[in-house]
Amino acid sequence: MKKIFAFCNQKGGVGKTTSVINVAAVLAGMNHKVLVIDMDAQANCTSGLGQEKPAIESTTYQLLVENIHPNEIIRKTDFENLSIVPSSADLSGAEIELISRDRREYQLRSQMEKIVNDFDFIFLDCPPSLGLITINSLVACDCVIIPLQCEYYALEGLGQLLHTIQLVKSNLSPELEVGGVLLTMADFRTNLTQQVIEEVNGYFKEKVFRTIIPRSVKLSEAPSFGKPAVLYDPHNRGSKCYLEVGKEFAERFSMRHPAQDVSRETQGQETVSQPS
Repeated sequence: MKKIFAFCNQKGGVGKTTSVINVAAVLAGMNHKVLVIDMDAQANCTSGLGQEKPAIESTTYQLLVENIHPNEIIRKTDFENLSIVPSSADLSGAEIELISRDRREYQLRSQMEKIVNDFDFIFLDCPPSLGLITINSLVACDCVIIPLQCEYYALEGLGQLLHTIQLVKSNLSPELEVGGVLLTMADFRTNLTQQVIEEVNGYFKEKVFRTIIPRSVKLSEAPSFGKPAVLYDPHNRGSKCYLEVGKEFAERFSMRHPAQDVSRETQGQETVSQPS
């Protein structure tokens, strides 16, 4: 069973963090135990799940650089079954401190081995770069999930990302694979969006998630309230699409079928748990 997933794209603004937060929330609502690890010094995933940054003492910096046990850093969120290893601006200095270490690319992987059996899914929210933090995430994960904006410039950098993934697979983590491509920020009124969808499907084929995430103001608003959009406004079009992506994710990667958990939706109820 694939458990650890790195959401990765070196281009910023492609919906990576939004995808991590919302897919994690949907899976948690299906009674999967989910851990999100914020690997980005901007800490958007941390605030997007309602964590107050100034109050956080231990973060992914301590996880990587000081080798503190993950259980001392994991924090429960307000959402049932969903936990987080938060980040902070301190992480921006981690690459410099790791550069001279032996097995520097394996620091996160060794930490994940301590907790991998405690969760059904672990999501790594990678920074928008292909530096040592991202390399650590790629080495630590089982699969890469690539959120891809439906625009031309998003495709431009895709080759570089795939090359990096292949280098990691060849030299550091032979079992690494692309687990899925998630198309985001689609504007179906434009020909460009349709062209990107066709090109991505033609190249990645069954790796592409069937559900495409549209542009949505509510998806952008939700993080300022510290909530996944699927809880902030579950009836929004974008939220409904993330609900479908969560179902697809469970179908692809879960050993159990959460059909009994998602059947409530047909009765007009939400499949994600409300804050406790």
